[in-house]
Amino acid sequence: MSALSLALVTGCGGGSDDSNGSDGQAAKALSAAELKKAIIAQSDVEGYEVDASGKQLPKSKDQIKSSEAQCTPLAYAMGGLPPGDSASNAAVMTREKKEKPTDNASKSLEDLGEGEIEDSLTNAMSLNMTVVGLSSYDGDGATETFKSVSDAVKSCSGGFPVTMQGSDQKLTKITAEKASGAGDESVAFTAVSEQDGDTGTTHIEVVRHGSTIATYYTINLGLMFTDKPYDVPAALIDAQSAKLK
Repeated sequence: MSALSLALVTGCGGGSDDSNGSDGQAAKALSAAELKKAIIAQSDVEGYEVDASGKQLPKSKDQIKSSEAQCTPLAYAMGGLPPGDSASNAAVMTREKKEKPTDNASKSLEDLGEGEIEDSLTNAMSLNMTVVGLSSYDGDGATETFKSVSDAVKSCSGGFPVTMQGSDQKLTKITAEKASGAGDESVAFTAVSEQDGDTGTTHIEVVRHGSTIATYYTINLGLMFTDKPYDVPAALIDAQSAKLK
């Protein structure tokens, strides 16, 4: 199972809306080639590995479905796909670089107590993996797409069913979060789901930069089943925003 599919098994996130008031309605969509150059690459952000192969990501919207049509923009954003009907799109998977362990994680399992084993595994898995997606639109497409996401955060607060790459999931809660304020408009949310009695939380942010929509879907396997906080890394949003100015 891909990291993305595993993330959706355990839930995806809610959000809050923050707008600077730019309309961007007369903007022209970037081409596929322009988006490929505009999306963050390995050299653009320190502390993260950037995989542009697309191997872990859905290939098309046909692989993401929901019976709740108004909620599908959220599901698409979590898959790195365009939330709306875009003219072009691109996506990468980023992974936080982890420093080599210096304490319990460097010991053999035989030397660890039960609590230490659990802490060691949690620490080893506590790194952010984020799908970054870009999609670009003609006319007022980006503005309308952003509104569909913002509206869905509110209308889909009770959760919704979704099928991701053939795997049926049930998101149980969508909750608004404080957005970064990047771009012309931004909205952030957490998504929660339950799987085998465990509750998992993931985080999403969607930002409009003129005619282009940037989506960020973050999962932290070590923290998503705990009460410990994490969010979409600001370093990724800053790096991607800088390339879209």
